[in-house]
Amino acid sequence: MPRASSKKGSSSSTTSASTMDLFRSASGKAASKELDRIDQLFYTYANNLSGLIDPEGIEALCSDLEVKHTDIRILMLAWKMQSEKQGYFTLDEWRKGLKSLRADTLQKLKKALPELEKEVRRPPNFVDFYAYAFRYCLTEEKQKSIDIESICVLLDLVLGSQFRLQVDEFIQYLKIQSDYKVINMDQWMGFYRFCCEISFPDLRNYDPELAWPLVLDNFVDWMTEKHS
Repeated sequence: MPRASSKKGSSSSTTSASTMDLFRSASGKAASKELDRIDQLFYTYANNLSGLIDPEGIEALCSDLEVKHTDIRILMLAWKMQSEKQGYFTLDEWRKGLKSLRADTLQKLKKALPELEKEVRRPPNFVDFYAYAFRYCLTEEKQKSIDIESICVLLDLVLGSQFRLQVDEFIQYLKIQSDYKVINMDQWMGFYRFCCEISFPDLRNYDPELAWPLVLDNFVDWMTEKHS
């Protein structure tokens, strides 16, 4: 009896192993097909010469997704891919982003955009996205700051829906002041912290003795004078 039982157990193990092998094989084939579809979608928009999706390809993608190329969700898509160069997607970046979104067709990508926006809006993710948005706009090698005009556009796009009043006032200040021609990452991140922490527009809890970037001290002085 023990021998028969042993054989039965062995047979059961073999069957179980075979089932697992079949499952792995099926999963592998499904993943391979998904990747093929993701690649196929990439080459629909990629430039044949560069092998990249370039600004023209991104415009075509936006058109097919029925969103403007200035829509914040396109910047969110770039964040999801961790795209390194503004206006360009590599195949590896595209694969990373679309696999994460489980979007291997245009329709699935279109449906994924609202969920992507919800994901980005979660506070820990948004801080990362906000910093990424600045880095993404550094288009030259060793560039560390962004011109005021571009910063105003970026602020409106990235923070406008959350902190409308703060963004509008800060943009107005940046456009009329003459001390700053560019904004750096420290100032950019400082403004987000300002929006999250400071009572606005009364500014009652703003303490200039704390480590705020000087541009924000100047902004607060301007606001105080304006409303006094």
